Amino acid sequence: MAKGKEVVKQEPEAEMTFLEHLEALRWHIIRSLAAIALFGIVMFLSKEFVFDRVIFGPKFNDFPTYKIFCYFINTMCQPPVFEVQTISVEEKFLTHIKVSIILGVVVAFPYVFWEIWSFVKPGLYPKERKAARGIVWICSSLFLTGVLFGYYIITPFALKFLTGYEIATTISSPTLSSYVSSIAFYTLPAGFVFELPIVVYFLTKVGLITPEFMRQYRRMAFIIILVLSAIITPPDVLTQFLIGIPIFVLYEISIIISKRVVAAQKAEEENS
Repeated sequence: MAKGKEVVKQEPEAEMTFLEHLEALRWHIIRSLAAIALFGIVMFLSKEFVFDRVIFGPKFNDFPTYKIFCYFINTMCQPPVFEVQTISVEEKFLTHIKVSIILGVVVAFPYVFWEIWSFVKPGLYPKERKAARGIVWICSSLFLTGVLFGYYIITPFALKFLTGYEIATTISSPTLSSYVSSIAFYTLPAGFVFELPIVVYFLTKVGLITPEFMRQYRRMAFIIILVLSAIITPPDVLTQFLIGIPIFVLYEISIIISKRVVAAQKAEEENS
């Protein structure tokens, strides 16, 4: 009887209709948007801290990057000098909302990814669930690490290079909106790029990538990484290598992950 009851409890989840799946997905999306909105509101109400210490942090002398890199690069001892301006009446308010939404997404990312995983997980086999154990924590850690890397490494070097670039008698006076867009461009893509090991893990699981393939095209991957670094960073060789080296390290780690996945699949086939 106990076994019969257990089977009955599992059947509704396994036999959900298409509309029931859509309903479940709808609630996952609603909860995710609610989390983003909640954190966005918190960021909106923390205007002084968000703008004075976070958004404009790279403009101050006490920013950690300048203190650390000053020992190695003399030109990084001082922050870039430039003035941020607004050219429209609504720019400050709209930018405030934009920043709140972006930070809301970043802070809520672990919860949003957990909601996505909660929707996908029931459709996986027990072995697949076991293999993907801890994926929410790993993905969230990689994303947040990438964002912090973009904020503390890419952003200061990019601002230093771009605001110090001289043409005739022009001066650097970016608008508030363009400045915030630049910060977002240097941080968010880095967060997604740092998800490379997870992407390789799943591509290996479905047979689209093998460790041999990744080793064979390592040189080509290195060139692609340099091109990618040039796209998401200013045309400064030092900055490009600062973002390129961690990506290449992630690529090498991804090869190890791919190798372990293949080895686990072979062991599973031999045992079955």
